[in-house]
Amino acid sequence: MNTPRLPLSRRTFLKTSALAATAFSMPRFSVGQPGVSPNAKINVACIGIGNRGWFAVSELMKDPRVNIVAVADVDRVLVEKTWKSAADLKRKSELTCVELSSVPVFTDYREMLAKVGDRIDAVTVSTPDHHHYPAAMMAIQRGKHVYVEKPLTHTVAEARALRDAAKQKGIISQMGNQGRATEGIRLMKEWVDAGVSGDVQEVQAWSPTFNDRYFHRPASLPLPVQTPPSTLNWDLWLGPADVRPYHSSLTPETWRGWWNFGNGMLGDWACHTLDAPFWALDLGAPSSVDVEVSEVNPEVVPTWAEVTYRFPARGKRPPVTLKWLEGAEKKPAAPKGWTDDQKKSGFPARGMMMFGRNQTIFAPGGRPDSPRLVGDAAWEEFKKNRPPAKLPRVVGGPMKEWLDAIAKVGPMPGSNFEYSVPLSEMVLLGVAAMRSGQRIEWDAKSGRVTNDAKVNELVQIKARAGWRV
Repeated sequence: MNTPRLPLSRRTFLKTSALAATAFSMPRFSVGQPGVSPNAKINVACIGIGNRGWFAVSELMKDPRVNIVAVADVDRVLVEKTWKSAADLKRKSELTCVELSSVPVFTDYREMLAKVGDRIDAVTVSTPDHHHYPAAMMAIQRGKHVYVEKPLTHTVAEARALRDAAKQKGIISQMGNQGRATEGIRLMKEWVDAGVSGDVQEVQAWSPTFNDRYFHRPASLPLPVQTPPSTLNWDLWLGPADVRPYHSSLTPETWRGWWNFGNGMLGDWACHTLDAPFWALDLGAPSSVDVEVSEVNPEVVPTWAEVTYRFPARGKRPPVTLKWLEGAEKKPAAPKGWTDDQKKSGFPARGMMMFGRNQTIFAPGGRPDSPRLVGDAAWEEFKKNRPPAKLPRVVGGPMKEWLDAIAKVGPMPGSNFEYSVPLSEMVLLGVAAMRSGQRIEWDAKSGRVTNDAKVNELVQIKARAGWRV
């Protein structure tokens, strides 16, 4: 595979300190090798280390079992910022991990995996959404454990392919929807399982649109052509996406509202906000998705949307209608039991409600952190006699949960691909409905839209030459 040549400054760096570090500082034995003690170091490579990628780097630095042995990022400015943050964290926390400025840096993760893949046990993927699938799949094909940020992939077919490959290779997988490791999501599942809510047939969740940090809505399209900065490899940033001119409004953090690179607010937050009802109600795949949007644009997300999922009955559980309300004015009506004080303060910017026959469970915020019952009297009475805790708790968060499983001192992570692929599929079907403006009738067995063949193009794997995996 031909890969773009690195700029001179980076190439010089790789030939000196970085490749020397590869040869001499990487442990020869790691936990991923047969016959090696589970107490051996876990050699981790990071794909994407700026912005959200800093979470992966910082969490890995704190774990004494981990060696960060290689990184790949297309933007040298982000690399330099991360290295500075890493040095500050190491100094302030008195960590004994490797000095990250000596770790090999690649601009192309394909080159990284090809050159030093035999020394890597596990890979984190913290790129824009359109790179999640090729980066994770290339790592899995080489037998590497993977931690992939949410949403898991850009399309449904990509997610399903990752699950199949992970199962075939027997690797430890985790999607980075942190809420799946929280106390709050376990409380809500325990409450539903104990019959506190009664049968739930309706769920509503709501979210604002993007703020300026994550998306700049263009005044007109196409965007004017700009020259990319010398520190950014624009062609590699595009990766599997179609070639297009550079514009500063697309990167480094403002890509989420562009359909070719991100999955909108629904893709960004629903893996958090809808995780609790998906798990607690055992929703599985929807049979259909209806949508209303402010406009259908092939480039950018709408300013508001209402996405309605319909799930069939599951055993003794009744059918469920789930609504995702997106936009500044899109909020649910106040439910029965909502107090006067709560009516005055209004709904939080994000949240989720499961409307049960007996009680409504309310989770304010985007993640399932602080659930409660609707109605002060009902909540106070409930707190006197809560159901007992029955589900195992996660200590240390989703990254540690993943590393524990790799080190064989913990169970399979809660958001492993057997769980997170169906969750992502639900979310991504809503994204496809928003992008097309069309109702989707979904055949989960075949993985196809049955009522509109054109929408299947938004479900399938698509990549330009050189990036097809």
